[in-house]
Amino acid sequence: MSGRVACVVPAFDAATQLPAVVAATRAAVPTATVIVIDDGSRDGTKAIARELADVSISWSANRGKGVALRAGFREALALGVSAVVTLDADGQHDPAFVPKLLDALGRADVAVGARTRTPGGMPWGRRVTNALSSAAFSALSGATLLDTQCGFRALRAAVLRAVQGRGDRYEYESDLLLRAIGAGFRVESVPISTVYGPPSHFRPLADGARIVRTLWAHRSGRGE
Repeated sequence: MSGRVACVVPAFDAATQLPAVVAATRAAVPTATVIVIDDGSRDGTKAIARELADVSISWSANRGKGVALRAGFREALALGVSAVVTLDADGQHDPAFVPKLLDALGRADVAVGARTRTPGGMPWGRRVTNALSSAAFSALSGATLLDTQCGFRALRAAVLRAVQGRGDRYEYESDLLLRAIGAGFRVESVPISTVYGPPSHFRPLADGARIVRTLWAHRSGRGE
């Protein structure tokens, strides 16, 4: 993928992991603009983002991953980038795979990381919910994707200019992907490493229910 790239990193209470994530991202794509959105963290994330990122955005209260991503996308598009990569600040997305995701944009408009659902890698409960949600998403969208809940993605800027995702939290990523597929953009799964470290901020019941409602809204035609 040629052209300018921005790496958008939503962060919440990630002061311990964020420095390594930013450093690894710069090592993987030295020319990328790193944008960190501090989503109302209660630790030192805001100060670290201001020190290490090319662009830092922050607010005083947690608003949700969807809000953070939208803010990062607006900033990236204002910079005139050709592509945007999204990765989490908790170290569970290995920045070494950023070039692989960007390479996939030579064939597709959106590249979604696909983790391996194997014992010893992804926890059992997450393997089950991940498999079920990915199967439901693929059946609904008509696009076969291996890991629809993975937030490690690369998107052409044209997708973000054409498609406006809805939702303030984790459901935003599913909604944006469904709208991109519905608009005719090509989506491809890209194998990445499976890394689980600190507990995720994803809440299986509350956030899972939001994702289910998003899928149901699109199935019933209310997602338009």
